[in-house]
Amino acid sequence: MHQRIPHLASRISVVALVCVSCATLGRLSFTELDVALQEIGVTGIGLTGGTFDLVFDVYNPNDYRIRSTRMEVGIDLEGTHFGDALLDRPLDLSPTNHSRVVVPVRFEWAGLGAGAKALLTKRAVGYGITGRVLVDTPLGERTVGLTGKGNVPLRKLIR
Repeated sequence: MHQRIPHLASRISVVALVCVSCATLGRLSFTELDVALQEIGVTGIGLTGGTFDLVFDVYNPNDYRIRSTRMEVGIDLEGTHFGDALLDRPLDLSPTNHSRVVVPVRFEWAGLGAGAKALLTKRAVGYGITGRVLVDTPLGERTVGLTGKGNVPLRKLIR
């Protein structure tokens, strides 16, 4: 009987810990990330195409850290599809904080039309983005959809 009491006490401790954990998780909820395109930075232009960076501001409104596992983005500039990007490295998004996320994009001039080169001489361009971000949360993996359109400053390649 003396040995059953510690065994019973450890079971009660485990059950109490599980109940407290469930109550804590029950109060957690997931609010979608706020993702906004802030800037397009041209990083290289060549005869066959070029590269640019999409600079996003990602706000995590949740009270807990989120880690993204993948970010997929399609970008249209001035009504022309310019390319698709994949960011396959983990991002660590702090609770109730903004993070700057840079997604590199490669493109080819072929198929973009003659007007596509001209847009790179502008100070701002009209954009449309679609995509998704896969994130790990304490509540499991979630998919956050990305859509947006507007005008964004174009940082030119000046070296």
